[in-house]
Amino acid sequence: MRQTIGQRVIIIGGSGSGKSTLGEQLAQRLGRPFIELDALHWEPDWVPATEAIFRARISAATAAEAWIMAGNYTSKQQHISWPLADTIVWLDLPLMMVLWRVSWRTGRRVFLREELWNGNRENLRNALSVWNPDRSILAYMVRTHGTRRRAFAQALTDPRWSRTAFVRLRSPAEIAQWLETVTTATAHVATSDRLTEQAIEDQLG
Repeated sequence: MRQTIGQRVIIIGGSGSGKSTLGEQLAQRLGRPFIELDALHWEPDWVPATEAIFRARISAATAAEAWIMAGNYTSKQQHISWPLADTIVWLDLPLMMVLWRVSWRTGRRVFLREELWNGNRENLRNALSVWNPDRSILAYMVRTHGTRRRAFAQALTDPRWSRTAFVRLRSPAEIAQWLETVTTATAHVATSDRLTEQAIEDQLG
């Protein structure tokens, strides 16, 4: 069954869930610009952009008619990007899966000296500082996984986003299957088709 999505799509999820990977694939498939929030947020030497600069960059990037965005930063920019989005895709993968993914990804980046955004690179010392979520992506992921998951679940029934279509994908297989069915047509999911609060609670167990 083919799935239709809107012109402006945001991909959210925990660290290691594959937001950027899916965003790039979807942007290429649909021929739309790709916006990576990490690239707009981080200055050289892992210095975060000021909130004013970060928000200005997001406003400029989302001025286009159609785009694919990957990233969270909800406390800093949700009020800018979410009201513009037609579709929000939530990659809701299990903690142990994303923990393994982040561990492998970090090891690869450190070993290959892979450049990320604006010349930044991950380093082994920070990765192993598991007692410090501000330095270690592993510690940060573990600390924020549950809180972020609850916040995203609540967003599904938040009246502010009642006209936004939500797609919740729970496994790599679901992500791959959904990507294969996406078309370039635009459409909105009816409010009645969205998950109810009780359904969300049942799914979260």
